[in-house]
Amino acid sequence: MKKIAIAAAALMMGSMSASAADLAARPYTKAPVAPIAVYNWGGFYIGGHVGGAWTNQEWVNTANTTLFGDLGPGEGFRQRGTGIFGGGHMGYNWQASNFVFGLEGTISGLDNHGSVLNTVFGAGLDDRFSWRADWMATVTGRAGIAVNNNLFYVKGGYAGVNNRLAVSDTVPANVGSGSQTQWHNGWTVGAGWEYGITANWIVGLEYDYSAFETKRYQLAGTALGTYAFDAKPKDIQSAVVRLSYKFGGPVVAKY
Repeated sequence: MKKIAIAAAALMMGSMSASAADLAARPYTKAPVAPIAVYNWGGFYIGGHVGGAWTNQEWVNTANTTLFGDLGPGEGFRQRGTGIFGGGHMGYNWQASNFVFGLEGTISGLDNHGSVLNTVFGAGLDDRFSWRADWMATVTGRAGIAVNNNLFYVKGGYAGVNNRLAVSDTVPANVGSGSQTQWHNGWTVGAGWEYGITANWIVGLEYDYSAFETKRYQLAGTALGTYAFDAKPKDIQSAVVRLSYKFGGPVVAKY
């Protein structure tokens, strides 16, 4: 009986040791990490923008052989006009990590205009000049940093604007009038912020500065002689609110 009791006790001790070893060897499993949704800025988009613009227009006479013209070479004016600015845009973005690069084209209408009655140069003091910058186009590159649904970017590239300059003298004895419309090439730079409301709809704010080349305008009209000016929209500044629709582009899971 004594030997049987000793054997039973040894068997129980061995079973308890094996159970303890099994408990110590059980592996630890880490809870899975939930993926983080990251906004995807890549893809094609279209949209519209509206805001305001400021134009600095200048014109300087280079030749006057007419009877009605008041200004002579070196004489001229500069004037600022403000108005509504709005139109459409389209582009494509590429995204690499938090960096976003893109190309964008815009067409915008603007209502920047003004007029000046000459009370400074000439004996007649009756030349009335008028000008208008009425639509503008740009093709630019964009580069930015994405912070999930926020995109902070800069842009730069080509800008062109349609510009008109006219003069009218209706006071006898010498009367005349003339006008000319020309396209001015130039450049533009800007900066903006966009926010992805959903995977497809994007709102934003943008400021742009554009400058343009000088061109020669002939304003003699049907009168004898030449009434020539070097003129340009010296610069156009605009600030707009943007709304864009991005095709495709679901959010991306990042672990």
